[in-house]
Amino acid sequence: MVSLPIYDRSGNQVGQYEIELEQLAKRISKQLLHDVVVMYQANQRQGTHKTKTRSEVAGSTKKMYRQKGTGNARAGSRRSGVRRGGGHMKTIVPRDYRMHLPRKALRVATRMALASKILDAQVVVIDELSFQKPATKEMVGVLKALKLGEVTTLVATAQHDSNVYLSARNIERVSVSPVSDLNAWSVLRPSRLLITRAAMDAIRQNASQGQSAGSAG
Repeated sequence: MVSLPIYDRSGNQVGQYEIELEQLAKRISKQLLHDVVVMYQANQRQGTHKTKTRSEVAGSTKKMYRQKGTGNARAGSRRSGVRRGGGHMKTIVPRDYRMHLPRKALRVATRMALASKILDAQVVVIDELSFQKPATKEMVGVLKALKLGEVTTLVATAQHDSNVYLSARNIERVSVSPVSDLNAWSVLRPSRLLITRAAMDAIRQNASQGQSAGSAG
């Protein structure tokens, strides 16, 4: 059982949140987390790199000079890869870097990432986080009160909250995501995870449903 302090918007502790890490993940597989992170990073690559072959560069295909009798090394056209401005011998062509892992593995990896953050004391639980309207200044004050003003932080909410998102989107090193959009890469990348009590409840509920479905299968 792990007990996490719950803070209010002013940084005062107002309670404790107790959670069994086994409710999230029975174990933490570094290999699975590594594979998932590599997959998300690879899927962000555009793969639009391209170099030209000797048939694609501009220039004459005429033989530069006769084969023998000049004292020079034999040579073909100016498009040859050994000459400046010629085509590349080992051409780089556009490719698709996308990787795929089973959906079940991705869900398990997300829960493992959350459990890893909790074990490393990188999770800050806030009792409630909402705004009547977008207020970046108020959001900055909340982060400073929780000592998160100078570190990369992911703010996790139970559901999409446009006011929270609009309040934090212009703050450097801060991102916002509802629980439904969390993945292992988004959880592991920032230094801290600021999560609401309602979001923690939603994560626990999703985890218990996922484990129940896995055991039933």
